Formats: sequence, C-alpha cells, structure tokens
Amino acid sequence: MRLGVLDIGSNTVHLLLVDAYPGARPVPYASHKRPLSLVRYLNEYGAITEEGQLELISFIKEAAQFAENHQVEDFMAFCTSAIRESSNGAAVLERVEAETGVSLMELTGEEEAGMTFYSVRRWFGWSSESILNLDMGGGSLELALGVDEFPQTAFSVPLGAGRLTREWLPNDLPSMKEVKELRTYVRDVLADPTTELRQYGKPTLATATSKTFRSLARITGAAPSTEGPYVKRVLHRDALKLWTNRLTAMSWAERAELPGVSEIRAPQLLAGAIVAHEAMSALKLKSVRICPWAIREGLMLRRFDHVMFDSATPLSSSVGVGEVALDNEKYKFLAKPSS
Repeated sequence: MRLGVLDIGSNTVHLLLVDAYPGARPVPYASHKRPLSLVRYLNEYGAITEEGQLELISFIKEAAQFAENHQVEDFMAFCTSAIRESSNGAAVLERVEAETGVSLMELTGEEEAGMTFYSVRRWFGWSSESILNLDMGGGSLELALGVDEFPQTAFSVPLGAGRLTREWLPNDLPSMKEVKELRTYVRDVLADPTTELRQYGKPTLATATSKTFRSLARITGAAPSTEGPYVKRVLHRDALKLWTNRLTAMSWAERAELPGVSEIRAPQLLAGAIVAHEAMSALKLKSVRICPWAIREGLMLRRFDHVMFDSATPLSSSVGVGEVALDNEKYKFLAKPSS
C-alpha cells in the first residue's frame, strides 16, 4: 500500500509517500516539501494572514496533485500548533477543505505528544523499557513518558522555538538581558511538568525528536544526516550548554553556516537551545538519544496497524507460508493516544 502523509508544521509543510505492507518497515517512496513558516504570517491578533493562507492552500493543492500523480492509495493530513493555536485556526481549516478538498486533522498537544512517543517506541523497541521523550516544534514542546506503546503521562507547553523567537528574541544578536529573561520564562513554564515527570523515576532511555533537536545534536558533534538514520546520535547537556553560549554571540547568518542548520531555522536555534538545555537540566538528563522518527512516522505506523487489523486478508505468519486468521473485530485500535 502507498500511503501519503501531509504534515502542516510550524516551519515546514511536508508530504511524505511511503510504501508498506503488513509486518514491513515503512519505506519512504517520495516526498514533496516547502519551507513555510506559518508563525511568520501571524498578525498582531494571532491570526494567520491572507498571504499565509494563500501560501498554505497553494502548497496543499500541489501536495494533493503530487499524491495523485504517484498513485497514492491512502491519504491523511494533519496539523499541529501552527494552526491549532492561531486565533482563526478553525476558519483556516474550513477554507483549506473548501478550496483544496483536503481535510486537515487537528491534533491536540496531548495527541501530538502521544503519537510522537508511539513512533519513538517503535524505533527503539521494548528493550528500552521506560522512555522519556522531548519533542520541540515551532510552537510547542511536548514531553511524554511511559513503558507502553503510548505514554503514561504527557505534557504540551508553549515553548516552541519559533514562538519564543518571535515573542522574546525577535532581533538579530539579542541582548544578554533578553536571553536571561527568556531563560527565566522557560524555567517557570517547565517547573510543574518536569516536577511531575521526575516523580516517575529515572527513565531507561531519554530521547529527543524534531529537526531542532537534530540540528542541536549536529552542531555539537553528532553524525551528519548523510550517514543515514541508523547511526547513533546523542545530544550531551554539557556540549549543549557550551553551544548555547556560542549561539548567543552569533548572528542569524553565522548560525545558518553551521552544519545541519537551514536558513529558515537559524534564527530559532538559540531559543531552541535554551529550551533544550533547560528541559534537560530540569529533568536531570545528561544526554538524550536522537530518534529519527517523530509524529509523522507515528501516524503512518498507526494507520498501517489499522489497515492490517481491519483488513479481510488473513495475516501471514512471520516464518514460512502458514497463515494466522484473526478475528478483526477484536483488533480495532483508536488513533488517539490514551490519557
């Protein structure tokens, strides 16, 4: 089956096409994306402007045509905090559906955290036991912890790298006062959720997802993306602290020259580094493993689960040619993570 997943994020809009069959790993077939920072199109009232809506609609039309040209059999589209937290988000979703025919599934912060955790669990497996995952987008930071496929507890806080840059560090080369004030704000927001997460004890594995964490790991010494997804990548708190100080003194243009940092994300890198360091410090994490999968892969895998268990075709056994017939009615799953 060829599945298309359209991800409307805060910094990038991305369509990924994946080929898969029951029991197989999802193999990327093709992708189509555009750097579109929706947070840049917010007006003083927190609404997505007409220009931003037209850019979004234009890309979604392109994505739908791309999916059709590549004979996609199943299609799903979702959006996160970029539209969820805009003051005219509901109207934008209605307009998108009316003009493109694509219905965007709006995920809550808890659903976002849960589905990302699900993909991390699938990547690292059951031997990881308890997992604590940090996921930073443009508008929010999600924290999730658990021992099952979905987390026991999850939080979504307004600490996205794009949001904080716009609200706290809007100018190139911010002052030390601005940086200090942002750091204090981040600590205050993180105080309650990190205190509750620490009550569960030390996790077996601490992980991080998202482009921001990958970029931070890269500038602190992790392997480049050209070495593939299976290379172990780790972000160390000590190295992150050093680089947070360096980023404070670097211009946006200088940050864009760092390995693994794109021009559109360069202005947000300092805010992202501050959030990452403060979260790791509050959770007493010396390091986090970078997971290449995140929410998009979680939704794909969940969809494949639905197709596999809802299908009338018997499931093949893992060895040989035998077949195992399951009562499909007993294996229906909800796409929403448990609370």
